[in-house]
Amino acid sequence: MRDLVHTLTLGGPVMVPLLICSLLSVAVIIERWLSLRRAAANVAPVVEKIRHHLLRGEGPLALAACEQTSGPVAEVLAAGLRGHFQNGRSEQAMEEQAMAELPRLNRWLVVLDTIVTLAPLLGLLGTITGMIRSFNVISSTGVSHPMGITAGIAEALIATATGLVIAIFTLIAYNCFLERVKRIVGEIERRSTQLVNFLAALQRSGERRAAEELEHVEQPLVAATH
Repeated sequence: MRDLVHTLTLGGPVMVPLLICSLLSVAVIIERWLSLRRAAANVAPVVEKIRHHLLRGEGPLALAACEQTSGPVAEVLAAGLRGHFQNGRSEQAMEEQAMAELPRLNRWLVVLDTIVTLAPLLGLLGTITGMIRSFNVISSTGVSHPMGITAGIAEALIATATGLVIAIFTLIAYNCFLERVKRIVGEIERRSTQLVNFLAALQRSGERRAAEELEHVEQPLVAATH
């Protein structure tokens, strides 16, 4: 470990911003991993509770089941139920809530995207400064001072390698998080469509029952008039 730290210190001044990039990358990766893990929790039990309560006409209990569950999918479903109970516009309410959840899912990913681009550029900058240092040694002392020349070359190589390593690992994490966000958004869309279809089916069945009851009431009245 001590040898690694010593080697990194030979990378020159550009190692300071590279160190900041690595710390930011690690912090964002940990935060996004925990947040997206919670956001991707299984909501199938909650969906079953919603269906159960709605079939029994227990709308407030269905809404409470959503509100007691964390995650963007449950938040969108809760917004849909509130919209349905308030003005019958569940689909519009879920679309608005989904648009509000998307920035939260993508939070801090722009930092990873920036580090993926910035770290290799900083490494390239370290390469240039290291080579300039080597050429300065050559111009001032010639080739009679090989330690100064190799120090500049080492600075160039260490900075380049560090920048590439940071960018590679950050890129892997960034793409994994993007894929997870896509899966969560797909789950939001799927569950929202299921809720809209289920509410529409409940409404049609309720209208059908009301029409049947009205027909049973009208038949005795017609018979009585005759």
